[in-house]
Amino acid sequence: MNNEVAAFSAALSTYEMKWNVADVLGILDHCCDVFTFPMLDNGYFYLAAARLSLHRSDDDWAIVIETFGYSPREGSPSTYIQTFASRFSRRKGPADYVSREAYENYLLQNPHNEFDGAYPFDNDDWMDSDNPELVSEATVAVAIRGVSCLVPRPTEYTSFGIKLEDPMRIQVYEFCRAMASLRRDGVLATREERCAHLLPDMRQLLVLEEWHHPDVVRETERPGTSETFRQLALVLITGDVAQYRPTLEPNTHWMNWPEGGTL
Repeated sequence: MNNEVAAFSAALSTYEMKWNVADVLGILDHCCDVFTFPMLDNGYFYLAAARLSLHRSDDDWAIVIETFGYSPREGSPSTYIQTFASRFSRRKGPADYVSREAYENYLLQNPHNEFDGAYPFDNDDWMDSDNPELVSEATVAVAIRGVSCLVPRPTEYTSFGIKLEDPMRIQVYEFCRAMASLRRDGVLATREERCAHLLPDMRQLLVLEEWHHPDVVRETERPGTSETFRQLALVLITGDVAQYRPTLEPNTHWMNWPEGGTL
């Protein structure tokens, strides 16, 4: 038995829980296969920022992944909050669905995952009314969760690593990426949004502002084969944050997913 496997087995033996690492990874892999696990190069979504957090109680576990960006199909920049958990609090109810049958089918198909969306910009009046994929030329400032933020000048975008398609007209996705640099906590989920479906006795174990995410477009890359999620699953089961010892470079910055938003 090599050192890594030995450490893995020893850690598991220190805590008895109804759930095990294989359970956690199996749930994440299933969500991946039915397209409810985050795909950072989603062709319909320009990624701007991402965050991951782990939560645990004596009997239950949860992973919350937040992604902020812009989907032209949706129209407004949004923050997706995806929760994967052994059990939930305050799940959506029958009133949120067109029929009882639709509700029960949702629970059947999504027993361990919930999805929520948040809109960090207070309004959309900063978007061009004729072409909502552009920032209005009249916009001087925007409001993010009640806080006014000045719009960066075109010459400032290079400092965020953004090469503008057209320096004369700022694209909404470019603006979102700039705001993710300037107001990261504002555009990602609030603590209340992050914990919306978590059991009340859960405590937050770990927050990652960056990590190595599997490229799940490839069938060979799944959470269950990912170093990151194998280690995170072990943290959840043991409660030992030291079990997260990444050796791979983080790749969750939007620059690493050039196919995102290109469809």
